[in-house]
Amino acid sequence: MKIISYNVNGIRAAIRKGFLEWLTITDPDVVCLQEIKASPDQLDLSLFEDAGYKYNYWYPAQKKGYSGVAVLSKHEPLHVEYGTGIDYMDFEGRNIRIDFDGFSVMSLYLPSGTNIKRLEHKFQYMADFQLYIDNLKIQIPNLIICGDYNICHEAIDIHDPVRLKNTSGFLPVEREWIDGFMKSGFIDSFRHFNKEATDQYSWWSYRAGARGNNKGWRIDYNLVSQPMESKLKRAVILPDAMHSDHCPVLLEFDSPYIQ
Repeated sequence: MKIISYNVNGIRAAIRKGFLEWLTITDPDVVCLQEIKASPDQLDLSLFEDAGYKYNYWYPAQKKGYSGVAVLSKHEPLHVEYGTGIDYMDFEGRNIRIDFDGFSVMSLYLPSGTNIKRLEHKFQYMADFQLYIDNLKIQIPNLIICGDYNICHEAIDIHDPVRLKNTSGFLPVEREWIDGFMKSGFIDSFRHFNKEATDQYSWWSYRAGARGNNKGWRIDYNLVSQPMESKLKRAVILPDAMHSDHCPVLLEFDSPYIQ
């Protein structure tokens, strides 16, 4: 089973940059998208079906051209859960989950903290999301949460940890939260296989040639609940995909339920 998480920073723009051709070649079973910035009526869904993703589910923000998540799957899920039931989260289209026999996959787009107001919003989201997942894990012990968490966990995950220590995305309180979230029962799948890997990032600013100079941040994760640890096979970052200011992150695991 191969899963990819990808903040596409606008699905329509990504398509124009060759996203669908790349997707066909890469051939994952499930794709979790973030920041789609479009609603289904603005897309030709047959393009995704032609690429092999007959089952595609979209959860846009109510604000046009903003946020939004989606999941593309080659396999039919048993259930699709749109949102969390928490109004302010769902207004911005930040969570969608598909359930299979034996495990579930969620696409998450956690807010950024671009200013004081949004940072307060982010902190509220982090706290409420933790409670939501604590309850969800009781019902769904085998849970994979893929997405843009907008937080670097450790100094190894950011190109300049000293100068950026007071920047949102690497604030001590944010790092403490994601550390606690992982310790509540989740495995950072990339670090599980790449414990000491440096200069491995999933997002670069568009400014000052950041991507060319690899001045990046690792803020995109495939977090896997602890009961699935023995099933994990591989996790890598795919920086050569150039459809967004983010790049995809990939996870492979054994699934006895889907062949």
